[in-house]
Amino acid sequence: MSEHYEQSEQSERSTPSVRRDSSGPGEAAAGDTAGEIISSGRLASFSDGVMAVIITVMAFDLRPPAHDTWSSLDQRIPSLLIYVLSFTVIGIYWNNHHHLLRLTTTISGGVMWANLALLLSLSFTPVVTQWVGQAGRSRWPAIAYGVVSLLCAVTYFILVRSILHANHHDPTLLEALQRDVKGAISPLFSIAGIALAWVSPYLSYACYALLSLMWTVPDRRLVRPHAH
Repeated sequence: MSEHYEQSEQSERSTPSVRRDSSGPGEAAAGDTAGEIISSGRLASFSDGVMAVIITVMAFDLRPPAHDTWSSLDQRIPSLLIYVLSFTVIGIYWNNHHHLLRLTTTISGGVMWANLALLLSLSFTPVVTQWVGQAGRSRWPAIAYGVVSLLCAVTYFILVRSILHANHHDPTLLEALQRDVKGAISPLFSIAGIALAWVSPYLSYACYALLSLMWTVPDRRLVRPHAH
């Protein structure tokens, strides 16, 4: 019995530690890989939470018509329309962001900062949404909405580039993200909307709606590799 106990104690002592601070070079590399995979899931969860809060904040600004008349409803229509557009925008970013991180295995510091920049840009959406709902016929809310749209498009593009740089060893991800046509032309829609605001704010909103319509279908480059 004592011999069995001594053998068990010796085997426990000879078992290598899994803590990253006491592991050797090879074990540290394995630990880093595990940490990067966990960080990818945690980054996705954190981002999902932020986007959910953004949608919740926008929903809090919704108000019913003041009276049971058509004129009261007519006054609320601009706010409802811009809410639907902004909700769609956040949903599109959440959808593509979700598929993007599911393919990502390595999360670097650059990826984390690029992701934070995207979330910061998206967090401005409730502010400009409320402004457009209050003064939709003015050019300045339309310009502000376009600036936020441009920031979101640029930061998402930077996030994709950062993920590519951090996962240069992953041929599947490199093949999936090699051509990013929609990501490259998305800023052009926002810039066009900003410029057209000086002609008519409604032309600006048409550009932003077309941009959302283009992204309504999930990025097939991200869906197909995961399906395979």
